[in-house]
Amino acid sequence: MSAVVVLLVFAGWSEAAGRILPLLAHRPGMPRTLVGGSLLVAGLVEAAVFALWPLTAWTLAELVVSAPPPGDGLAWTPGLVAPLMLAAVLAFPLLGPLLHMLLFVGVGATLADPLATASGLGWWAAAGCVALAGAGLGVAVEAVRRLVVRISTPRTTESIA
Repeated sequence: MSAVVVLLVFAGWSEAAGRILPLLAHRPGMPRTLVGGSLLVAGLVEAAVFALWPLTAWTLAELVVSAPPPGDGLAWTPGLVAPLMLAAVLAFPLLGPLLHMLLFVGVGATLADPLATASGLGWWAAAGCVALAGAGLGVAVEAVRRLVVRISTPRTTESIA
C-alpha cells in the first residue's frame, strides 16, 4: 500500500509540475517559497484526485448495476498506478495535450479490466464508468484551478485621469 501512495504522490507532483512550471516561466520574479508551496499543494491535490479515480468509477458502477456488486471495491495496485505515473511524468506541455490524453485513455483502459471483473459489468460499461469518473474529476479540478487563478490574480486599478 505504501508503494501505491508513493507512486500516486509522485504522479501528482509530476502532473502539477507539468501544469505549473510553464506558467512560472512567464513570471520570472516569483519567490521560490511560493513556487515550492504551489507545487507541493498542487501535487497533493492531483494525487488525491488520482486516488479518487477508482473509487469514483466504482461508485458509478454501483449505480449502473441493479444489485450492488460484491466485494470491497476497486483500488489502485502498483501495477495499475505505474502507467498513471508514466502518464503524469509525460504531462509536460512540450509533448502536447493529445499525447497526454492518449496516455490517460490507456490508463483508464487498464483500470476498466479490474472494474469489470469486480463489479460484474461488461468491459465497455466499466470503461464508460472509468471514463465518466475521470472526466468528472478532471472537470472539477479544472474548475478549482480556474477559481484559484481568478482569486489569486492581483487586480489592477485603473486611473480615472
